Amino acid sequence: MKSLDQVLSASGAPADLQKLILALAQTCAEISAKVRLGALAGVLGEAGSDNVQGEHQKKLDLIANDLLVNHLSSAKVALALGSEEMDHAVVVPGGAPYLVAFDPLDGSSNIDVNVSIGTIFSVLPAPAGKTPGDEDFLQPGERQVAAGYAVYGPSTELVFSLGRGVQAFTLDNQGRWLMTVEKMTIAPAAKEFAINASNSRFWYAPVQRYISELQAGKTGPRGKDFNMRWVASMVADVHRILCRGGVFLYPADQRDPAKPGKLRLLYEANPMSFLVEQAGGVSTNGHERILSLQPTKLHERVAVFLGAKEEIDLVTGYHR
Repeated sequence: MKSLDQVLSASGAPADLQKLILALAQTCAEISAKVRLGALAGVLGEAGSDNVQGEHQKKLDLIANDLLVNHLSSAKVALALGSEEMDHAVVVPGGAPYLVAFDPLDGSSNIDVNVSIGTIFSVLPAPAGKTPGDEDFLQPGERQVAAGYAVYGPSTELVFSLGRGVQAFTLDNQGRWLMTVEKMTIAPAAKEFAINASNSRFWYAPVQRYISELQAGKTGPRGKDFNMRWVASMVADVHRILCRGGVFLYPADQRDPAKPGKLRLLYEANPMSFLVEQAGGVSTNGHERILSLQPTKLHERVAVFLGAKEEIDLVTGYHR
């Protein structure tokens, strides 16, 4: 099996981008070690604080965030770092010409019950000739030069793209990342969908229509049966889709009509949409391609519909 170092060396990517991906991979390996020990390391439970979105933080949220900020800053692989757990971006003097936005630990509700969680990251070009700030992260997702995630499950996997397909690496017992999937693809048709059905009473009509058609199965307008899966961890749900197909939906709903969605555009929707498109899938907010959206703030939220092309085209069409 090829190692991550070997694959990056042969990729033709700039040396500083290779160094950035390796630094992210090393940090994810350290986060994996913390996750694996769980209660034995005293890292479970609430941190007793809230992030900028008003969400309760877990101890591991803050541990993962600190590891990423400290490692990426000391390695000087980026000029600024933006995180779900920080109000504003952190500047790294003398860093490489990249901006890194990340969700340090996606799926926090699963931490204490030992269900798959992960780290999501997005890499953007940094502005030339200036000290970067929050406003410089406000670039459409199609400008990403790399994106990926690590999933901490039965095994720890790193999935990323440099814009030329999607590859997966598995962490072995010696701390090496070895390539286990050379090219991840999403089939255009699907038979699985992921959505939080407990919110169904709040969905808007297009989502109500789409999900009711899937649930109707062979006797309904789609003429085939679908299965529902929901892990409550975007990393885990998207990883399943990259491995065996399907769709993931986190729509806006009527609980708070002023809120365009729950997931964050810059460090959740954009990197996952980048991967999905690189694997042959489609990602929209129900109306537009997510990677074409112009962000307006660092922690902006967005509705997300991603996965198999035929299904995402259909549900997006229902919104028009």
